[in-house]
Amino acid sequence: MYDVAVVGGGHAGCEAALAAARMGCKTLLLTMNLDTVALMPCNPSIGGPAKGHLVREIDALGGEMARNIDRTFIQIRMLNTGKGPAVQALRAQADKRLYSLCMRRVIESQPNLDAKQDLVESMEVGRSPDGRAMLVLSTNTGRAFEVRAAVLTTGTFLAGRIIVGDKTQEAGRAGEFPAAGLSVSLRALGFELGRLKTGTPPRVDARTIDFDKTEVQPGSDEPLYFSFASSRLSRERGHAAIRWGFAGPPNPVYPHFSPDAWRPQLPCYLVHTNGSTHEIIRASLHRAPLFSGLIQGVGPRYCPSIEDKVVRFADKASHSLFLEPEGWDTNEVYVQGANTSLPEDVQLAMLRSIPALERAEITRVGYAVEYDYVPPSQTLANLESKLIPGLFFAGQINGTSGYEEAAAQGLVAGINAALRVLGRQPLILRRDQSYIGVMIDDLVTREISEPYRLLTSRAEYRLLLRQDNADLRLSPTGHELGLVDGEKLDEVEAKRRQIGEAIALLRSVYYNPGDRFAERAADLGMNPIGRTMTAAEVLRRTEMTYEDLPRLDRRLPVLDAEIAEQVEIEAKYEGYIDRQSAAVARVRKLEERRIPAEMDYDSIPAFRKEARDKLKAFRPATLGQASRLSGVNPSDIAILLVHLERGRRVDGRG
Repeated sequence: MYDVAVVGGGHAGCEAALAAARMGCKTLLLTMNLDTVALMPCNPSIGGPAKGHLVREIDALGGEMARNIDRTFIQIRMLNTGKGPAVQALRAQADKRLYSLCMRRVIESQPNLDAKQDLVESMEVGRSPDGRAMLVLSTNTGRAFEVRAAVLTTGTFLAGRIIVGDKTQEAGRAGEFPAAGLSVSLRALGFELGRLKTGTPPRVDARTIDFDKTEVQPGSDEPLYFSFASSRLSRERGHAAIRWGFAGPPNPVYPHFSPDAWRPQLPCYLVHTNGSTHEIIRASLHRAPLFSGLIQGVGPRYCPSIEDKVVRFADKASHSLFLEPEGWDTNEVYVQGANTSLPEDVQLAMLRSIPALERAEITRVGYAVEYDYVPPSQTLANLESKLIPGLFFAGQINGTSGYEEAAAQGLVAGINAALRVLGRQPLILRRDQSYIGVMIDDLVTREISEPYRLLTSRAEYRLLLRQDNADLRLSPTGHELGLVDGEKLDEVEAKRRQIGEAIALLRSVYYNPGDRFAERAADLGMNPIGRTMTAAEVLRRTEMTYEDLPRLDRRLPVLDAEIAEQVEIEAKYEGYIDRQSAAVARVRKLEERRIPAEMDYDSIPAFRKEARDKLKAFRPATLGQASRLSGVNPSDIAILLVHLERGRRVDGRG
């Protein structure tokens, strides 16, 4: 018997199991293969726009993904540096084998957590001898585990099927068995299942690539880390204090390696498709399962296959492909942007039409994979099933795609499974509080017709949800949950205090035209001061950085880089931040107004049929959630609010 069981050892499962165990629950992680814990079956990278924000938030709440990629990355970059801070995000290439090994080490050393290799075939609802509701998980080896809460993180394994050309194979990933029995069991319990599809590109042998015909994409010259703790540790003790896997020269097939940088990194390489590539693909569309009808699941719109891109964007002369090394000690290179299920001979011809890949040899063929998922209209905002209390879903079973989306859901599901066992209130993160809140709210209020991917454009308050302030937003919550220790919280609160003090000082210091500060600023080529201004207003100028101010005025202190970054953003974007904060305050009452779970929507005659059907299907917990359902318009919300107010008066509460 266990308090919490987590089914699946991918990125969602690892975060769920670690969270539940760290919160004091006796936890079981069941996975089909312990050697593939936290595997990266698709791209060997973590982060990117919105995804990098998620990783920072996972870290701020006490999760593991950020620390693990910091230990194991072979390259890291900050993306969108030419744009505003709301959309800037880290992205790192991982040594995929090392990433998996390091995560397994963390899991095996975690108290309260047992990891076992087994395939869950069925699930039943039962009761323990003392009358408590239990879930019974039965495996293909005949074992049964009784648990008070379970988190399903099944990835692409639920009735998984791999497709390459006209060949199909029952599998969750290449070379791995599917979980067919669990799909049958979920249907028997009353769940509706849907069908989705994702894919992966071919891998090629680095020795067969002409790197001289590529554009080199180096890593960052500036020290960068995902985890706030890694950043602090590197500043205090040096970069070698971050444990990582490079122990000597990398595989010599990769050129442009610089071992003397702040941390050795491998570059990636950019190539482009061309007219010949597209012609090869078009000539083979009759053999493409995406167009022949062999693939039935819906694929991700924002990560289409190369054959889909050639058809949908027929006017484009080329598409970018990134050649990404998969680790220090392997010749395998991932062809980012070339997801495909075309036959193997077509994949090879397609790649060899690109100058740098004229001699390319495929080590692993690209493929599509179809799998079952549970449409999240059947799931609450804490990721608990509406049908079976104590059963939680996270990752691709909820219709999402991406390691980062899965890990964030796994963390929340693991936390809420533990909170249920401990008899505490669930954790529900708001849209104005985190990208995690945006993603989960989207999942439980929108119909999923394709794999969901988080984008910065989905967050209406993205200037408040920057990747640089995730610790300020979420570490107090992580501490309340027992996942962030007091020392780390003290560091975050000290950072918050220093930012506030620095901003207050900037607003209290004034400069006048012609004074010494203005003269010094002019000598440095800055625009003249034409009126009395505060230091905060001066910092708001595009040519100014906080680093400039202490050099011009000794009253202003030199700040730690993290503090200075926050002060500069707060000053430069003060008006925009204030407007978004005011918008959050305006809608907070709507977001917090609860709708009874037993609400009888049929008893409200003024509702339109579409609105009534959507409200009955999704059963939103708040008016805010109801307002975001497709098919529910503002007049429907007004009717619902009147009905709730009338009910409150009848109950004597208002």
